[in-house]
Amino acid sequence: MGSAMPSDMHVHTTFSDGRLTPEEIVAAAKAAGLTYLAITDHDTVDGIRHLYEDGLYPLKTLRLIPGIEFSCEEDEHDVHILGYDFDIYNQELADKVNELSESRWTRFSRMMARLQELGYSITEADVMQIAGSSRSIGRAHVARALVKKGLMPTVHDAFEKLLEHGCPAYIPHFRLQPAEAVALIRRAGGIPVLAHPKLVGDDELVSSLLTLDFGGLEVYYPQHDASDTARYKALAERHALRLTGGSDFHALPHREPKELGVFTIDDTLAEPFFHPPEALE
Repeated sequence: MGSAMPSDMHVHTTFSDGRLTPEEIVAAAKAAGLTYLAITDHDTVDGIRHLYEDGLYPLKTLRLIPGIEFSCEEDEHDVHILGYDFDIYNQELADKVNELSESRWTRFSRMMARLQELGYSITEADVMQIAGSSRSIGRAHVARALVKKGLMPTVHDAFEKLLEHGCPAYIPHFRLQPAEAVALIRRAGGIPVLAHPKLVGDDELVSSLLTLDFGGLEVYYPQHDASDTARYKALAERHALRLTGGSDFHALPHREPKELGVFTIDDTLAEPFFHPPEALE
């Protein structure tokens, strides 16, 4: 992506389904020489708040962009919406995040009950051991617990046989509508971006979603090949949207990229999303 300094606008921590703590992510980003980093945990800003409140918000070498990734659904397609550069203490956003967190817990309890009915000897405690500080407990944590207990050979198998849509232990969950997530991010002062459009699985749906009040499209993504990237770049330009990108790094052994800094974007793309926190200027 050119010779400029590298940045990454899509990274997960232990506060959702990533394997590294926010501190470890910051250290890895510094080691990789990143200039801008956005932590975009699923349905939570706790990881960023944690860095802020513990005085760990790095500024001199690494510039942190507050982010979030909302899991939405439209026409039975998974639609993920990234929010950037918003007020992490916005009350409406905090209330919605709490509602999503509570619904995840309810869903998690039902999933565990279903697995036990199906004869899998797994408990909430087994999953919590893996989830650690995460408040957005999800299927990835359940899958990892099933593997750790020797009940499934791999995370992929756990999803394919039990946890995917239409499988025996799948429990639907409460999700925001894309329009609701976009409006919520805007009202919190942020910029909504449609994440990894290829993974939506329907380019016509992607085009119709972009009529919402988006500010950007995640054009650069590990699972986009050169033709995908060119197609989504043209689409972003047609809708006058900023181009963004990121690695979607989780630090999970079965997921690419394996390290932070392997997949990056030019600083010039990340820069418009960064504003130094007032207290640190």
